[in-house]
Amino acid sequence: MPGYRGGVTSSPPQPQTGAAAYPRRATLLVTTTLAALAMIGPFTIDTIFPGFEAIGRDFDADAAALQQITSIYLLSFAVMSIFHGPISDALGRKPVMVGGLLGYVLASVVCALAPTLGVLLVARVFQGLFAGAATIVSRAVIRDLFSGAEAQRLMARVMMIFAIAPAIAPVIGGEILRFGPWHWIFWFVAAYGIAAAVLTAVVLPETHPRERRSPLRVGSVLGSLWQVARSGRFQRVAFSSAFVFASYFLYVVAAPIVVVDLLGRGEQDFWMLFVPMIGGMVTGSMLTNRLAGRVDSGRMVDATMAGLLTAVGLNVLLCAVAPVLPWAVLGPAAMGIAIGVAFPVQQLAMLDLFPEQRGAAASMASFAALVFNALLAGAIAPLVTGSLLTAAGSSACLALAGAGLWAWHRRATAGDAPPG
Repeated sequence: MPGYRGGVTSSPPQPQTGAAAYPRRATLLVTTTLAALAMIGPFTIDTIFPGFEAIGRDFDADAAALQQITSIYLLSFAVMSIFHGPISDALGRKPVMVGGLLGYVLASVVCALAPTLGVLLVARVFQGLFAGAATIVSRAVIRDLFSGAEAQRLMARVMMIFAIAPAIAPVIGGEILRFGPWHWIFWFVAAYGIAAAVLTAVVLPETHPRERRSPLRVGSVLGSLWQVARSGRFQRVAFSSAFVFASYFLYVVAAPIVVVDLLGRGEQDFWMLFVPMIGGMVTGSMLTNRLAGRVDSGRMVDATMAGLLTAVGLNVLLCAVAPVLPWAVLGPAAMGIAIGVAFPVQQLAMLDLFPEQRGAAASMASFAALVFNALLAGAIAPLVTGSLLTAAGSSACLALAGAGLWAWHRRATAGDAPPG
């Protein structure tokens, strides 16, 4: 078990196994490729938001039925996320990522051709099953290539680029609708999947060599997952990260309700919510990049949790006294700063708990967040977005839960010896 300092793991540097001849410093091209893989999720979710109204007209579907377009994707993504990581531990990172991207492209084509809402939802299931292969395994690639502060910097750089996706995705979707029907949006994400597959095949090295791979057996895969899942340390950090991110992600999955119904804006106005939110996340990621190696990771997250609680409190206050633009988006923007700082550190902390099973750790970390986010999109968001104030209050409750779990984790690991 790697050493622990301040509640965040610190493992000894691992050999650059799959990247023996690869430079220690991440290049811009590799960072961009990893960010492009991480952006598949936001593009798949957010680009279609402006098309909800048109889909509803074509298929005679109400808002609750349309919300399932998001939730069913997230749920299928979550279910399959359990297996992508362990499979990559056995077969290597690149085959799993490229194969998943090709399956994602095929599912996107079916979405574009869907004649009914039922067919569209089935195709969204398959989008979710395949999309995680690239997004989840790419996190293990980062930790395969680099360790310590260098890994934290790369994760932060990837997040800075990734953070742009939720802001530009609905804008792209809205612009596509100016020139064609909603089906064209799915043709766009299919083309994006092809580009990401080509980048992955050409740019990224195989970072998990044959000599370090685990057997591809059901017992081996389930055993590695169980070993990760039963770790109390992993559970605390994973659920803290999931709840903290959900306090922010509530506004992403409920964007059609927030922008159109609560703020009274149109299909081309999603940027009014997403640009401030993503600006905050980019700012937080820049802070993480600058502070990596200078500030203890555990203390960095401690301060971030305090900042997040301040942000959600401000959000509740503003939504109570001035539930209009621009005040209604200041709170989510401040929350984005906290997410940009905490998310990379907590993700690396979970991977470092299991240096020989990073794929399994990446899968279980994603599974915890995705299952909850699927419930957030399909069940919770429609119930708590009757007003901006109820949405803000719900976001605050999620942030409190995440911060409480992190505080519990810090207390539980306070006596751990630092690495020798």
